[in-house]
Amino acid sequence: MKKIVFVLIGIFALFVLGVGVLFTLMLFFGKADQESTTSFEVHFRKGVSFSPQSALAVAEFWEKAKEVGEAVRGGDDWQKLGNSGTSSRVVAETASGYNLIPLIEVNFFDQNTGELLRPLNAANRAAYQAKAVEFAQKYQPPYFGIGAEINTFYRKNPKEFDNFVTLFNSAYDAIKEASPHTRVFTTFQLERTMGLRGGIFGGKNDTSKNNWSLLDEFSKADLIAFTTYPGLIYKDPADIPADYYTAIRKYAAKPIAFTEVGWSSSAGISGWESSEAEQKEFVERFFSLTSEIEDIELAVWIHLYPQSTAEPFGEMALYRAAGTPKPAWGAWVSAKR
Repeated sequence: MKKIVFVLIGIFALFVLGVGVLFTLMLFFGKADQESTTSFEVHFRKGVSFSPQSALAVAEFWEKAKEVGEAVRGGDDWQKLGNSGTSSRVVAETASGYNLIPLIEVNFFDQNTGELLRPLNAANRAAYQAKAVEFAQKYQPPYFGIGAEINTFYRKNPKEFDNFVTLFNSAYDAIKEASPHTRVFTTFQLERTMGLRGGIFGGKNDTSKNNWSLLDEFSKADLIAFTTYPGLIYKDPADIPADYYTAIRKYAAKPIAFTEVGWSSSAGISGWESSEAEQKEFVERFFSLTSEIEDIELAVWIHLYPQSTAEPFGEMALYRAAGTPKPAWGAWVSAKR
């Protein structure tokens, strides 16, 4: 009888051990599977911002976006991140179905004026961070930008800038905990960072008044991102200096992303007339001037279809309002690195 009991105990022990091993394997492979779905290969990707021609033509946008490259950018007021109908949610939920990766950006100030959308007090900082963590946990975005054209905010609110830096660092850590593979960054406006503040909007170009030092404030950032619109400063793509983009390397050792790239095709601004041919020329020059920068991760064109926004930005689209492609479309699609 004792032998039978010992045998039964042995069998039960083996059963428990087997279940434990099976459970461990399930956890291991489950974790491995989770990691495989949240990680992604870091390499150069072209893309376009979420910019359908109308609310009725969203599916058409996504089909065209597949031809552009591998990424789509969506951006919102940080407080509205992930809300129903926002571009951040649409992009996060739709991109993978078209074999595209989402690039999500949030802002906490008016990108045109630099004014805060709401005070950076303790309550709003906590709410912003909670929104980011919730979004990161749910969507595991490959790229998450906090602040678009942050040097615009710095010039308007220099006393609040340090407050934002601490918020960025705190949000960075929280996002990484929720989604370790997400590449977190902030974005600078390249022309103004260089001290180029003249051109189409007046003002004066003075490279001695650059903001390159601001890059050092974001040591945690996984990459350095810029918006770039040389057509606001130069009247012809040929006028862009040969070291215009490679000069970034003097100040930034991290990988680079261009989250907004554009050149207008409009002839509507006196003294700054452009054309579709000139827009195409810029696309070719952009890829030529950036060819020596090895670790560019993203280059995202501002609009696919014309948008209701101030000129010259409205006519920076790669497609005409009639739904036909401009020459720049073919140049962007075919461009290689």
